[in-house]
Amino acid sequence: MKRNFVIGIAMMVAAVFVGTEIAQAADISFSGSIRTRYEHENRTAMTVNQEPQDITATQVRLNVKANINPDTSAFIQMQDERNWGAVGGNSYDVQDTEDGLGLHQAFFTLKNFAGTGLTAKVGRQEVVLDGHRLFGHTGWTTGAQTHDGLRLSHAHDNMTMNYIYLANVEQGAAFSFDPDVSTHVVHNNFQGVLGGALSTYVVFTDDHCGVADNECTDVTNDNQWFTLGFRQAGKMYGLDYRAEYYYQTGKADGADAIIAPTNVANAYGTAHNLSGFTPGSNRDAYMFGVRVGKSFKNVTWKPKITLWYDYLSGQTDEGMEEGDWESFDTHFDTGHKFYGFMDFFLNNTGSNTNYLGLQDIAIKLVMKPAPKWTFKADVHQFHTAQSVGSNPDVSTITGLLGVPSSNATSNIQTLGSGDRGAGTELGTEVDLTLVHAYNPNVKLSFGYSQFMAETLFHDIDDNSAVNGYSNTSHWSYVQAAVKF
Repeated sequence: MKRNFVIGIAMMVAAVFVGTEIAQAADISFSGSIRTRYEHENRTAMTVNQEPQDITATQVRLNVKANINPDTSAFIQMQDERNWGAVGGNSYDVQDTEDGLGLHQAFFTLKNFAGTGLTAKVGRQEVVLDGHRLFGHTGWTTGAQTHDGLRLSHAHDNMTMNYIYLANVEQGAAFSFDPDVSTHVVHNNFQGVLGGALSTYVVFTDDHCGVADNECTDVTNDNQWFTLGFRQAGKMYGLDYRAEYYYQTGKADGADAIIAPTNVANAYGTAHNLSGFTPGSNRDAYMFGVRVGKSFKNVTWKPKITLWYDYLSGQTDEGMEEGDWESFDTHFDTGHKFYGFMDFFLNNTGSNTNYLGLQDIAIKLVMKPAPKWTFKADVHQFHTAQSVGSNPDVSTITGLLGVPSSNATSNIQTLGSGDRGAGTELGTEVDLTLVHAYNPNVKLSFGYSQFMAETLFHDIDDNSAVNGYSNTSHWSYVQAAVKF
């Protein structure tokens, strides 16, 4: 038995040495991270009797990178995500059955692909362009975002060109029509423009499934549309700045199911009955954002102040009558970075504001009160882009205003819970963050946010009408991120 034990130990030692030699020959490296975050919040429903929720979640990643030869490499990233004590993973289970482990990224990279000078990146991958505005990894979420696709890139002088293909939805052969959804992106970046970099975008979305209205049952859903725009960011005259604009055009199939006049047929009387959307509706939406910041490096705590404004277009009565879908689609953005840390306005099609669009007016402050410590304070004022009072038809059809009791031929009057005179103000959010670089591999973060809602926010949210509204919601967290 002693002999077998010695043989076993020798075999394991030999396996370690053989594995090490193979790893060195192929230039394989390992890395990973563990991130645990505790959250305390009452933002889910904002009712007067809602008990605060306590959630702790952990994200674990293991990475393998292989430099196979000068032109070929590969990367694999496994990820496990879970809430502490969740069903299937609680302490009373004999074994862990929670389905949290998965393949987050797995791709290979070929340099000078087929002698074209292009670099090809093929497989499941995170797609992050510029500031995460249209394409980001949503890294704040425990699961984060990846795509199955292909990326071709070429860098020359001060210019980088990218073509990206994403297979968003693959429905298989169960349908009598093509139900797949894919995205094509042409992204160019030019360095050295106006003290920074200019990026241009052409995004083609080929949606045969009706993602906008969460349907995949209608053969007429053939939603092909474009996003065209640019982003310029840099530093000039001692100011950090960013300016970007995107316009969306093409088909808006599925809009007729989101805002469907048939839901309140003849509610306006014959003279004011709307033709509304059809399966052949067109898309006519846009967004723009500007940011200007100033750093004071020679002042105590080295403060930086940033002024911020974002505008995302929304639906109007006039647009609906003409069959135009005017709510901007944010694609795969990391919305947590832009629209407040409490994440009230993340829906990409605009449903969080009843498709009336969004305005975000913000001021942001960053200070360094001590070595390895960073303090951030953001104040957001949120408004819809379009008002309820100016667009009562859209607001009635989406349920924000009530349907009149008689088919009067005059313009619609407010009879529901919504307030036609509520204006555009949704609420104010304050986000406070304290970050400590504990050591080169560990970062600790502490945050507190408060959202102060206006009547319009409650009218749109409309999930606390029975128990009464709570005008203020709170959210706090403590997070530890360890990388190795």
